[in-house]
Amino acid sequence: MTELALERFLPYRLNRLAAAVSQEFRAVYGPHHDLTIPEWRVLATLGQAEALGATAIGRHSAMHKTKVSRAVRALEERRWLARRESPADRREEILSLTPAGRRAYRAIVPKALAFERRILNALGPDAKNLLTAIAKLENIFEE
Repeated sequence: MTELALERFLPYRLNRLAAAVSQEFRAVYGPHHDLTIPEWRVLATLGQAEALGATAIGRHSAMHKTKVSRAVRALEERRWLARRESPADRREEILSLTPAGRRAYRAIVPKALAFERRILNALGPDAKNLLTAIAKLENIFEE
């Protein structure tokens, strides 16, 4: 049997890297806005999409429905998110940001883009290759 060296195993490395980047990025929005990672993902998804159901948010952000539900509840308690009944399906609610939620989202976006620029600048010319490789991987796993 061939040995598996986790430190060289691509899925393991990608997972660790994603966790590290996500945790580092939390320093951008966490301390100033007191958001958890799932809360940020819901806020960002609704900031981009305007209004969605929780199932669509979970699919878009690759989060389990329990995490989405807790994040939605927390954002609603802060009055950053509003719910309304879906006209298409009474079992689902449509979620959208309130004006306060939209202000918070707009305050975070420039910091998020600056964080991304720092990463891409650190990679220099290799950034383009990384973005191409990421797109290829996304295509492989979204089929």
